[in-house]
Amino acid sequence: MNDLINKWYRNHALLYKVLLFLSTTFLIVYLFPKSGKFKYDFDKGKPWQSESLLAPFDFAIKKSDKEIDQEKIEASDRSAIYFDIDKSIKNNVLESYSEKFKTSFADSIIKKNRKLFSVGENAINSIYEYGVLDEDYEYSENKNVILVDKQTQDGETQFSNLTKLDAFREIIENELNDNDLSQFEATFVSIFFDIIKPNLKLNSSLTQNALEEKLELISSVRGSIEKGTLIISKGEIVEGDKYDVLKSLESEYESQVWNDSNYNLIIFAYSLLVALALLMLLLFLRKYRMEVFLDNTKVTFIFFNILLMILLTTLIINYNSKYVYVVPLCILPLVLKAFFDARLGLFAHVLTVLLLGFIVPNNDEYMFLQIIAGIVTILTVSELYKRANLFISVGQITLIYIIAYFAFFVIQEGNITTLDPSTFGLFVLCGLATLFVQPLIYIYEKLFGLVSDVSLLELSDTNTKLLKELSNKAPGTFHHSLNVANLAEASANEIGANSMLIRVGALYHDIGKMKNPTYFTENQATGINPHDELSPRESTKIIIDHVLDGIEIAKKNNLPDRVIDFIRTHHGTSLVYYFYRKEKDLNDETKQEDFRYPGPQPYSKETAILMMCDSVEAASKSLKEPTSTKIDKFVESIIDKQMEDGQFLNANITFKEIQSIKKVLKAKLANIFHLRIEYPE
Repeated sequence: MNDLINKWYRNHALLYKVLLFLSTTFLIVYLFPKSGKFKYDFDKGKPWQSESLLAPFDFAIKKSDKEIDQEKIEASDRSAIYFDIDKSIKNNVLESYSEKFKTSFADSIIKKNRKLFSVGENAINSIYEYGVLDEDYEYSENKNVILVDKQTQDGETQFSNLTKLDAFREIIENELNDNDLSQFEATFVSIFFDIIKPNLKLNSSLTQNALEEKLELISSVRGSIEKGTLIISKGEIVEGDKYDVLKSLESEYESQVWNDSNYNLIIFAYSLLVALALLMLLLFLRKYRMEVFLDNTKVTFIFFNILLMILLTTLIINYNSKYVYVVPLCILPLVLKAFFDARLGLFAHVLTVLLLGFIVPNNDEYMFLQIIAGIVTILTVSELYKRANLFISVGQITLIYIIAYFAFFVIQEGNITTLDPSTFGLFVLCGLATLFVQPLIYIYEKLFGLVSDVSLLELSDTNTKLLKELSNKAPGTFHHSLNVANLAEASANEIGANSMLIRVGALYHDIGKMKNPTYFTENQATGINPHDELSPRESTKIIIDHVLDGIEIAKKNNLPDRVIDFIRTHHGTSLVYYFYRKEKDLNDETKQEDFRYPGPQPYSKETAILMMCDSVEAASKSLKEPTSTKIDKFVESIIDKQMEDGQFLNANITFKEIQSIKKVLKAKLANIFHLRIEYPE
């Protein structure tokens, strides 16, 4: 059991990567659309590029959405509307009319105009011939209407024959004019205004049922294709009926491929492809970025960003696929370049685009545009901490999107008359969204504990609290750190290392000396050396402890781990030679191990460069009457001694790069120690 636990502990980092790999694969496959994929690509109005296509099985020709919508409109026009009619209302109106008529007209007027009462009755009969609507309805005039009395059909007419509630005035006017009684119009209008009541009300349930019955009769297909029938030949233009047949075959193919019987098999196939892409990323990290591969936090960070881009794209496609170019996919290479390097950023970007090719429409166009945009991102974005650079690069990326899309559109359509300018607006929105990379980098730094060039730029400011404290407590050490930073930055630029990182590391590498500044020669302004009163072992402990003190101070001030690495490794496991020789003179049995720094040794180009520059700069103060020859021998001896001591065995630095660093240090020291010509007074 103990052996199993120990084995698990030794391999826990690898097990974590396996779990991360499997979970990411599962989530990506889960986000993929749950439908099959037609193996032929075609566009309306374009030649058929594949071989002649025969129907692989019997299938129906589906109507287009436009055709079905048109048939639904026609069915809706043919469908009758149902109104409930209350016949008792007409009788009530007639009774009310009789009473109102007697009170509204004097007997003399009635006797003189014998037709007056019958004119009103005739108008009421005309108004209620088919019925009076209870409200205004938006139906066409020739719409078929069925009247229902107590759930029984009572009659059938057109909607134009029904009387609107406010239309009685026109009817009574016509009736009075026909009988030369128009002088009584105002009185009749007043009477009718009080007595006319609606007797028709829409029966929504019957109307809806009638409409649904009509819609159910609409067929979604028109004809069929038998197996083996030639659908289209190579080179034929995809248009008209051929386009409809191909769309029907595509739909039928996808529905037959993705069904319950082979659902699991297709999921397995998707999983294989996604796993293969992610495996390539892990193999790339293991072969070319071992320091990233060994850090589970960094691997998690890379996988998280890939998954995030796929999630955002999937959400946009599910909402509306025409907005797919709004997703700022170029944020991925920008972020990875900020925290790692351009090569890793581009590799991860290309793999992400390949995965997105499964779910986006027009995947060939999409993949070309996104890969080109990713390459432009890597090539143009440099020194991300400079805001102007980011704005310029985003503008270039947006321009590339627009140019590439325009070229694709012309190739596909053959003209620009149907080009929608609003599509270019999507690319502009994508560019604006890409600017969000700055706050996103800050968020990632806090969440994953990573360090970008933006943070390094802030730390390189000598007015930071920690560096100001160093300059006050140990001014000599502060000056030494500035000199080392300049030497290290120049050396890093020479061999292509991270110059910003190494400059920050050099500025903070000796902050531990603040605890006992006078025990270090660069801070002994008075000429008094406190080591004279200590034994060699006690002095060695104080000297070595400045590394441990520096790590403690750095952690208290929340310096990034990448910067603390410089403090931890800048002396490696080197020997405190002066006090070792002093103790050796007193005791021949003295062991070197007691006078060595605890390490670890430098394990990157940057930490190795700092060790060289720190030793050379510190020892250069002992040069007397320096000449070019002395400086060359001096640099060679110090760095060769470090190499003989095996200090650079864990650093991925070559002999050629070390030689280049030596040349830089020799040139820099020659400039520093250059003596001015003594002019006569």
